[in-house]
Amino acid sequence: MKPTLSPTRGAGGGGGVTGTTGAGAGGGTTAWGTGWEISLAGAGAASLTGSTIVSTTAGAGSGWTSTTGSGGGGGDGAREGADLRYDIEIALEEAARGVEKEISFRKLAACGHCHGSGAEPGSKRVLCPTCRGAGQVTTSRGFFTVRQVCPACHGNGTRVEKPCRECRGEGRVNQTAKLNVRVPPGVDTGSKLRSAGNGEAGVGGGPAGDLYIVIHVKDHEIFERQGDDLFCEIPVKFTLAALGGTIEVPTLSGKASLKIPAGTQSGTTFRLKGRGMPGLRSGQPGDQLVRVHVEVPTHLTAEQRKKLEDFALASGDADEPVGRTFFEKAKKFF
Repeated sequence: MKPTLSPTRGAGGGGGVTGTTGAGAGGGTTAWGTGWEISLAGAGAASLTGSTIVSTTAGAGSGWTSTTGSGGGGGDGAREGADLRYDIEIALEEAARGVEKEISFRKLAACGHCHGSGAEPGSKRVLCPTCRGAGQVTTSRGFFTVRQVCPACHGNGTRVEKPCRECRGEGRVNQTAKLNVRVPPGVDTGSKLRSAGNGEAGVGGGPAGDLYIVIHVKDHEIFERQGDDLFCEIPVKFTLAALGGTIEVPTLSGKASLKIPAGTQSGTTFRLKGRGMPGLRSGQPGDQLVRVHVEVPTHLTAEQRKKLEDFALASGDADEPVGRTFFEKAKKFF
């Protein structure tokens, strides 16, 4: 998916989103690989603290999200970097077995020349002469006194003696980053993977933001997912439904044999235990539900028609074309 930019970090002291997992299915987190954790998709917002893969009900939109950290500034003006979001699309088979993907994205990284300080090597930070370290300047306008952020140091209280020639004192430069993302088995659309410190670099020595990978599972041509269960519909010949037999049905792990009892009606659903999606939290697989649809032939040869007519006569279908059970219920309408 094409990366885009939009906010992820809420406002407030510290610049982070903290709290508990929202109500609904899927609380809690589970470790998944180095620097990763995972929690189930739920009905509401989830905690975004720590190094986590946070699963929630994802909203519309794709690509990146990025905002500047809104708090945590100390006396030296250090600010946390922005969080980034990257949307990734995977196949249902990949969601079932887990997959590793390499992603590439642009972000503000710490300047390699000044190591994020914004100062040319050998230079240092000095007290801002405009605000004298206060980070704010005061202006009198008649009876009013206006206090505002210092325009010279941008509220830091200090400024570099000689700005870095590579980043021009910003301490950060635009770079292309690559990351291998391990998607665990059982994820669903809306699952969020979090990697701490892989967002944008902080300002003034502040900590880096986090990276969020939002999962989107593509629709499958055969299977429909219902939680950890998979659903599919299989057409069968009316002779097989009447006489019974065994058919092979597709599953995500290969073919499976399904016994069709004699007299099976169209719409009957069979359950294949353990052939669904792996549980993201429990690790226990769901089931595969197979609904059979009895196909009635639309074109008959003369021989086939004669045999069916003989069968109808032998069965008394000409005298009772409607099933007896339905006829008993519908008597009052006639």
